[in-house]
Amino acid sequence: MIEIAPSARISPLADIEDSVRGTRIVFGEGVVVDAFVKVKPAGGSGDMVVGARSIINSGCVFYTGNGVVIGEDCAIAANCTFAPANHAVGRADLPVNRQGFAPSKGGIVLGNDVWIGANCVLLDGARLGEGAVVGAGSVVRGVVEPYAIVAGNPLRVLGRRGDEQKR
Repeated sequence: MIEIAPSARISPLADIEDSVRGTRIVFGEGVVVDAFVKVKPAGGSGDMVVGARSIINSGCVFYTGNGVVIGEDCAIAANCTFAPANHAVGRADLPVNRQGFAPSKGGIVLGNDVWIGANCVLLDGARLGEGAVVGAGSVVRGVVEPYAIVAGNPLRVLGRRGDEQKR
């Protein structure tokens, strides 16, 4: 089921697939989804919920998998991938594409006021606290503390939002 708030702006060039397993895809008030964004219910039956006034830029791909929750006032730059599911890979006698999916690590959750830089990959179990910033090209797989500024692969803390105000 796809739910789009009346004030949300979804580009006609975005590709949002409806689920055959009952996954909800929800875009809140004032959400903006740019052209060439892909939403694909795959890898599980988790919902995708995008909070009010969040912006998703061109070229982003979202698999709903074990769920994606994006808080309010978030900004997601171009060409990011959200993959809240993992393929099972334990058997060598069976191709990976026939092994199904590994157990959930809880999906992906972004707090309010989170900024994700261009070309980032967020994996199952990523939890970003309120106000977090992720630098371009990063891979996020675990917890990012509120207001932390992080980047890289492996991810490392570069600073904290608000530290400039203390000087």
